Amino acid sequence: MENKEQYKAIKEFVERNFQHFNAAAVKDASRAYVQYIKDGNKIFLAMAGAMSTAELGMTLAEMIRQDKIHAISTTGANLEEDIFNLVARDFYKRVPDYRYLTKEDEENLLKQHLNRVTDTCIPEEEAMRRVEAAIKKYWKKAEEEGKRYFPYEYIYQVIRGGDLRQYYQIDPKDSWVIAAYEKNIPIFVGGWEDSTLGNEIVADLKMGNLKSTNIVKTGLEAMAALIDWYKENTKNGSVGFFQIGGGIAGDFSICVVPLLEQDLFQKDIKKWGYFCQISDSTTSYGSYSGAVPNEKITWGKLSKETPSFVIESDATIVAPLMFAYILSE
Repeated sequence: MENKEQYKAIKEFVERNFQHFNAAAVKDASRAYVQYIKDGNKIFLAMAGAMSTAELGMTLAEMIRQDKIHAISTTGANLEEDIFNLVARDFYKRVPDYRYLTKEDEENLLKQHLNRVTDTCIPEEEAMRRVEAAIKKYWKKAEEEGKRYFPYEYIYQVIRGGDLRQYYQIDPKDSWVIAAYEKNIPIFVGGWEDSTLGNEIVADLKMGNLKSTNIVKTGLEAMAALIDWYKENTKNGSVGFFQIGGGIAGDFSICVVPLLEQDLFQKDIKKWGYFCQISDSTTSYGSYSGAVPNEKITWGKLSKETPSFVIESDATIVAPLMFAYILSE
């Protein structure tokens, strides 16, 4: 109940103060999101950037629990960094004066095994190595049994097995991956090699600890699975696309609609029914991340009727505000 009152207060603040420009887009997009869900539709989240290290899970987890988000496409980094934060938060180091660090300062952080993400350093030993140690037995088990899984399915196995529970350093309710696990929603990851755990599985192969990386289902298989998910979830109503940042998380997943229509030649495929992007990548020449919704119409991703919003701002500020607004309902 306490959070509900906080969410309502944030909604009232947004309604009163957010009247123009990017602020108005925040309000309009939030209103449209709420109505879209009320109308019986679903939302697909595409999340790039370092949102997990930004601890977006504090509001994102509740969005998942309250059925405001129904599937996620994200980077391998966001997938793992939510778990890193879960098990090593006490060892993270903030560097508020990061703008003034010298190269020598940066090298000293390296020597302390502190990997910097803007103003926050992830502790290598307590975060990366701790999670790697837990997940490796599931990689090995899959290889021995001749089975293959998506990256998120391995993370779900670790959560289910309780291998890391002794290390939890935040309230599990603030972990969006745990919320996704509890709701059993799919997390589509393209390009898992662009992550610490992706690097580690290749290292295990090269060191002879694994015979093959074939135990991990690929990004192409993620697209195939997304086709099935999208078709199933648009039988009744439609699915909206909420995008944080740019990159592969949004670029590959939004393509499922033209893939179905233009490559599989299927009829009556519904376009994404709602679109909102929060990004600091402003519209520019040749930028997919900064492409405006109208451009997406030409690719067959959105229709001219799709309610579409672009918020050119910092997602670490805007996304929690929007989620709080939506959760106030």
